[in-house]
Amino acid sequence: MKSTILLFKYLTVLLMVITYSCSDEESSEMYFFVGTYTDGDSQGIYQYKINTKSGELHFVNATGDVVNPSYLALNADNKFIYAVNEVDNFDTSGSGSITAFSINNETKKLEKLNTISSRGAHPCYISVDQTNRFVCTANYSGGNLSVIPILTDGSLSHDSFVVMHRGSGINEMRQGGPHVHFVDFDVDGQYMYAVDLGIDRIVTYKLDYIGGNVEPTEYPFTELKPGAGPRHLSFTPDNKFAYVINELDNTIVSFKVDRSTGSLQQLATYNTLPDGFEGTSYCADIHVHPSGKYLYGSNRGHNSIVIFKIDESSGALRLIGHEPAKGDWPRNFAIDPTGKFLLVANQKSDNIFVFRINQETGALEYTSHSAEVPSPVCIRFMR
Repeated sequence: MKSTILLFKYLTVLLMVITYSCSDEESSEMYFFVGTYTDGDSQGIYQYKINTKSGELHFVNATGDVVNPSYLALNADNKFIYAVNEVDNFDTSGSGSITAFSINNETKKLEKLNTISSRGAHPCYISVDQTNRFVCTANYSGGNLSVIPILTDGSLSHDSFVVMHRGSGINEMRQGGPHVHFVDFDVDGQYMYAVDLGIDRIVTYKLDYIGGNVEPTEYPFTELKPGAGPRHLSFTPDNKFAYVINELDNTIVSFKVDRSTGSLQQLATYNTLPDGFEGTSYCADIHVHPSGKYLYGSNRGHNSIVIFKIDESSGALRLIGHEPAKGDWPRNFAIDPTGKFLLVANQKSDNIFVFRINQETGALEYTSHSAEVPSPVCIRFMR
């Protein structure tokens, strides 16, 4: 009898160990999607999973029948994903388009729901508001942004609200007119910010969550240095500070955020390239670490990720260094939600490289893990 009890206890403990190991293994995997340009070998949207202990990547599947899904956005519960189609020939008006997909909960495969006009040429950025009721799209060549209602089944309404930008910049080659490159919300979801590379402005809006209309704010825009070419914006988790990365003059500008008005008070400007670098380079993406302690930006040409330490009381930046991107033209990068890894999408060398983030210093260390993906230009993690 005693031996039977001991055997039962042993089997119970063994089962607990096995169960814990399995659940621990499952919890160590996280899925992410990759948007691409499809004018080469790309099939469309790729899905991978990362082992959040080792950083190893595993291919899951690819979704075809979608053109130039260069930027992606997921809704909060990971049921739907939205992709811009960065084209200018979707309809007779010379517009780009947006495609909505549902995500299979078991297989993570995508099922196309519908495709609609983005109401402007070459959409290059898309976001979902915090209520999961609207998608917002930045149309680069169209010089405008659009707000489109999400229907109950996750598909997109054909009704939309469009805001046109006006003006130009001093760079005749790149700033002949407005070029909206980013549209997204602050951490609180109170204000919507449109970053316009063509007119050197960050434009602030309020979204009417009932009608989907876009309304001006008390302080409608923030001017950047002429010719800076602002591209993307990132906020600290406490919403106290924001940072814009400027494509054309390779700088990052810090701002103090007034949470009551949405206005941005410019604080300082920082170079993204090492002293003495004389080659051609253009900034692309920027992200604050989930801890709020570090800031990262990508340099296309210098092919690096610049790393800064954030002073959490003043928002000031201190340069930590530059980490080689291991590939050519780091268009986009993403930090996984746990803050352990940074993944770099190198557009011209067709690969993604995984770096481990030092939680004490913010420095990056290459993990030796990577994936071959044709023309990767956006990485989005499921949360």
